[in-house]
Amino acid sequence: MESIENTTTAENTTRISEGKNIATIAYLTVIGLIIAFVLNNDKKNQFASFHIKQSLGLALTGFALGVIGLIPIIGWLINIIGIFVLIYMWIMGLMNAINGNKKMVPILGNKYSEWFKNL
Repeated sequence: MESIENTTTAENTTRISEGKNIATIAYLTVIGLIIAFVLNNDKKNQFASFHIKQSLGLALTGFALGVIGLIPIIGWLINIIGIFVLIYMWIMGLMNAINGNKKMVPILGNKYSEWFKNL
């Protein structure tokens, strides 16, 4: 019984280790997100999938902020504030991926998981 638990723990450690690399890549630019998605498509690592969804949400939020930034004055203000919040969320997501934590990014992490649950 003990050896089964140790094997399971070792397997989980290996999965998280493999997933950490893919998850970290997902947070490094949009090209990194695409690369992580392709790399994880073969393995289907749950840890990596979780962080890919979070990173995809951050990328789409950044795109939406860019579109909002096209609106003069009020759009610019929303864009500036939103970018600072987005950077904070990105740093938290990246740190969670590097440390092997499966925590959602602050503020919109729950929505990202809900929106991209079928990926």
